[in-house]
Amino acid sequence: MVVDNKGRVTFVRVLKEDLSIIRVSPLDGQPIPDFKAGQFVTLGSYIENEKKIIRRAYSIASSPHQKKYFELLIRWVRKPLPGRLTTDLFNKVEGDDVIWVKPVGMFTINEKMHDGTPDNRRLVLMGGGTGLAPFVSYSLHLKEIQSHREIVVLHGASYVDELSYKEILTDLEEESLDKGRDKWNFRYRASISRPQEWFNRSWGGQKGRVESFLKLDSDKELSVLEEVVGEKITPENTSFYVCGWQGTVDGALHYLVPKGFVTERNKRKDGSFDIKFESYG
Repeated sequence: MVVDNKGRVTFVRVLKEDLSIIRVSPLDGQPIPDFKAGQFVTLGSYIENEKKIIRRAYSIASSPHQKKYFELLIRWVRKPLPGRLTTDLFNKVEGDDVIWVKPVGMFTINEKMHDGTPDNRRLVLMGGGTGLAPFVSYSLHLKEIQSHREIVVLHGASYVDELSYKEILTDLEEESLDKGRDKWNFRYRASISRPQEWFNRSWGGQKGRVESFLKLDSDKELSVLEEVVGEKITPENTSFYVCGWQGTVDGALHYLVPKGFVTERNKRKDGSFDIKFESYG
C-alpha cells in the first residue's frame, strides 16, 4: 500500500528551461527516512483537471547521510505531450507543497562479491543526462564513509549547461588530488554529444555520448577511459554502473559485453556479475 507523506519544496535551482534541481523536505520537520545511495523517491501532486494524484519516481542525488531533504535532478517532459507531473513540478516555487513516498530501489552499490568477499574493484559510474543523479549520491556516500575504492564518474549531456553537478564532482576530484589517491581516489569526466552547436562552443573536452569513453582508440589500443585510469579495463579490476535512457545502457553494453563483462540480469552460474544498470524510457 502506498503511504503518502506531506512535503515542501525548499529549494529550486533552474539550470535551463527544462532542467532543474529541487529539494523536498518533510512538512512536519522530521528527518527524512534512511535510504541507500542509488534508491529513488516517488513524488506526487494533485492534478486539478484530472481530480487525482499523479506519482513518478526520481533518483535521489543527495547523500543518504544528509537528513534534511531529498535533492532531485528533474527534466521537464515536454514531448510528445507535456508530462503531467513534471509540468506541475516546474510550476512550483519554494514553499509549495508536494507529496512524497518513502525511498525504495535496488540500484545500490554492491559492497561484496558473489562469494562474500569485499568487492574492491574500481567503480565506473556512467550517467546519461539526469541518469547522473544516483551517482552523485553514490559519490557523496562513498566520500562520507571514507571509501578507498577507485571511483570514476562519467557523465554525458547534449549541452554544457546540462552538466548539472560539474562543480561538486570537480571539487571531489580536486580533493582527491590534494589528499592523495591512497586516501580518496576519485575522477570525474564529462562528454558533450552536440559539440558542433554554437551554445557548446566553449567545450574542449570529450565529444560524443557518454559511452564514447569506452570506444577503443585504434591508434593507442586503449579506450579514453583506459587512458584515464592507466590500464586495461577487465571484469577482474572494474565494475560498471550505468543509468540513463535505454540507448545509453545499450551503448555501454555494446562495448562491455564483448570484453567479457556480465550484467546482473544475466549473472554467471556462480552468481557473479560486473554491470548493474537502470534505464528509463
